Amino acid sequence: MTEDFHFFYRLVRRLKERGEPFVSLTFHDPVPWNVTVVITTLAEKERVPFSLVAAHEDPDMAINMAKAMRKGGSFGQLIVGIDPGRTIGVAIFGDGRLLLTEELGCPEETARTISRLTEGIVYDELLIRIGHGDRTVRNRIIKNIWPLADRVEIVDETNTTRNTERPDIDAAILISKLEGEQIDKAPEIRPTPGEVREVQRQSRLCSEGRVTISKELASSVARGRLRMDEALEIQSHVDD
Repeated sequence: MTEDFHFFYRLVRRLKERGEPFVSLTFHDPVPWNVTVVITTLAEKERVPFSLVAAHEDPDMAINMAKAMRKGGSFGQLIVGIDPGRTIGVAIFGDGRLLLTEELGCPEETARTISRLTEGIVYDELLIRIGHGDRTVRNRIIKNIWPLADRVEIVDETNTTRNTERPDIDAAILISKLEGEQIDKAPEIRPTPGEVREVQRQSRLCSEGRVTISKELASSVARGRLRMDEALEIQSHVDD
C-alpha cells in the first residue's frame, strides 16, 4: 500500500523474486481478510488503516519485517544458526519458528547480514550458534558477530551436512537446533599452513593463473584483514 512508485516497483519485483504472495492496494481500498501484514514506506506508515504495518525504505527490509510480523512479530529469543565454510549458511529462528535464511560468501559480511535480516524484529535475546568446522572461517565469523550477540555457542556440526539443493542453509537450520558450548570471548584467528596454501591457490584461480599472493598476504586474507582483491592488487605491484 503505497503511492511511492519507485518503492512500489522495487518492492513488487523483490516479492516476485522471493516468491511471496501479495496484493496491491490503494489507501482507499479495504484490506482483504486474508492479508496479515501491510507493507509501505516510513513516510506513509501513519496512513495505513491496519494494525500490522511493515514500513521501511528498503524493500528487502520491509519484506523481512513483514515475514517476522506474520509469524509473531515479537520474540523472547532469536536463534541464529550459522554453517561456516566457503559458502556460509544463515538461518534465523524466533521462539522456535523459522523466520529467515540467507547464504553469503564472506565471514566479514555476517554481522551486517544478520543486522539487515533482523531489522524491525523485536526480541529480548540474540543467541548465535555456529558450527565447529572450518576453524579459521568460524573464528572470523565469531569475531565479526561478537558485538551483536548476547550469547555465542560453538556446536558440533557432525552429521549436519545434507545432500540437498541448499546444503549450507539446511546445515544452518540443524545447527540452530543443537545446544553448543558457550564461549566467553572471541577467539584468536590463527590460520593453519594448509589454510594459507588454500588461500594462495584461490588467488591463482581468481587471477586466472597470473598471480600467486605471498604467504604473508594469504595469512592476512585468511584472518580477514584483507580481501582477496586487495591482496591481489598488492601482490601485482610487488611483482611489477
